[in-house]
Amino acid sequence: MGSPVVHFEIIGKDPRKLHDYYGELFGWQFHVGDALSEEVSAPGQYGFVDGTTTGGINGGVGGGADHESRVLVYIGVPKVEEALAKAESLGGKRVLGPVKAPDGDFVVGHFTDPEGNLVGVAGSE
Repeated sequence: MGSPVVHFEIIGKDPRKLHDYYGELFGWQFHVGDALSEEVSAPGQYGFVDGTTTGGINGGVGGGADHESRVLVYIGVPKVEEALAKAESLGGKRVLGPVKAPDGDFVVGHFTDPEGNLVGVAGSE
């Protein structure tokens, strides 16, 4: 069986504006706090979306003045380091990680594929 998409992110320069926009557009409610890393979103700007309230997957909307606008999906993997190494061996480029969550053993990483698309992986060490 293949690896599932487990999380999404929408990142931009003005997270509060994006919270308002997507909240109005899709009826999303946000729990605003800190992302796993400041490389993902500025402190206090990451709006978590609970997938159980939307019938979909968990996600987040955030960013900040120093963040590039993007939409990103995270693929669930058993071991983030192994997935990043494999992505590199197949022609991708590691961009972030693995980065461990401060409050647990959840780990994320980012890589670009051979076409330059940014992709996230999430799982354990």
